[in-house]
Amino acid sequence: MSFELIKKVNDTQKKDAVLDVKSGDTVRVHQKIKEGNKERIQIFEGVVIRTDRKKSHTARITVRKIASGVGVEKSFLLHSPLVEKIEIVRRAKVRRNYLSFLRNRSGKSARLKPVAFDREAVNTLAKKVVSEETKEEVKEEA
Repeated sequence: MSFELIKKVNDTQKKDAVLDVKSGDTVRVHQKIKEGNKERIQIFEGVVIRTDRKKSHTARITVRKIASGVGVEKSFLLHSPLVEKIEIVRRAKVRRNYLSFLRNRSGKSARLKPVAFDREAVNTLAKKVVSEETKEEVKEEA
């Protein structure tokens, strides 16, 4: 198999537009949950403590929140069909990509310094136009 064929297949699995999420952002992730025959959307809100492989089709963020006094972390694949949407609630100034030091902190010491940003402009997705011809070519080659 050629590398270009693999790259085309991976690109078809990517979502058209994904928010630029950074470490230190407080995000609200809407995720589809299946329970038997029913489907519902569950919201997970917390601080992004890690971003991985931003350019890849396996781009991932790790979100941490405190629930009932216990720290809970969840990883989300950004291009997964189970992730409905991601909203950025707050931005913070951080100097590193992996904020593991937040695990040892609680209360006021776990706060990050906020940064002013335009919430509406950030949360509107700039749609990337993907031609249907490339999708058809990939299907024919596969």
